[in-house]
Amino acid sequence: MDASEFRVSDPRLRDIFDQDAERYERARPRYPASLIEDLVRVTGAGPGVRVLEIAPGTGKLTVDLAGSGCSITAVEIGPSMAAVARRHLAAFPEVEVVVAAFEEWGLPPEPFDAVVCATAFHWLDPDVRMPKAARALRPGGLFGVVATHHVAGGTEDFFAEVQECYERWDPATPPGLRQTRESDLATDLTEFTGSPHFTGVAVRGHAQEITYTTDQYLDVLLTYSNHRALPETARNGLLAGIRELIDSRYDGVVTKRYWHELITAVRVEA
Repeated sequence: MDASEFRVSDPRLRDIFDQDAERYERARPRYPASLIEDLVRVTGAGPGVRVLEIAPGTGKLTVDLAGSGCSITAVEIGPSMAAVARRHLAAFPEVEVVVAAFEEWGLPPEPFDAVVCATAFHWLDPDVRMPKAARALRPGGLFGVVATHHVAGGTEDFFAEVQECYERWDPATPPGLRQTRESDLATDLTEFTGSPHFTGVAVRGHAQEITYTTDQYLDVLLTYSNHRALPETARNGLLAGIRELIDSRYDGVVTKRYWHELITAVRVEA
């Protein structure tokens, strides 16, 4: 994922994550503690605060946010993802997981104090996502979007070398593709700053580096829609090439750097 985080992803791939919800839960990282603390602070999340979470997946953000004591309505399009989320959120009676597409879900009469969406905003209909998030919020309520970028860092030589595998097996790979450093990212905030429904747009970044064994790294790759959508022969060839590279040149271990941007905006007063 690059600086064009808010480009609209292919809607045909939107449901692909639900094919293997258990792998998604096992392989995808949770968000860094600093981001959770930041989100709790800016939303004021705590007992008595009502939060709407759009597209929670298996609850990677939801579990930590629920720890603040707030009540959460989490609207997830995938029934398998929702089932995993419910399992992990069973200890939080103030959390409800609803199976529905956010764009089609009926908003409750009482607006929420905060609306959040983590690493899924780009899957939402651009004609609906900002106006409906605004309608879901009370005046002065906060809209928080987490954008996740895969950036330069960690085992940098590996991420340069692995492009040969992608160029061989995935024809959509641009030649010579290299990761961007977070300092060079230029996330387009026009959708937020140009919305008549929001003001006070702010961005705060949070980094984390995760070390993976070969099997763990291939596992996380199989949670990415572009990898899952490859024809089976190409996908198997790609994964085999990546496995051989990690095992033969990196002793079976690589480190990946993530940069999470928390973008916030305040619902304008009515």
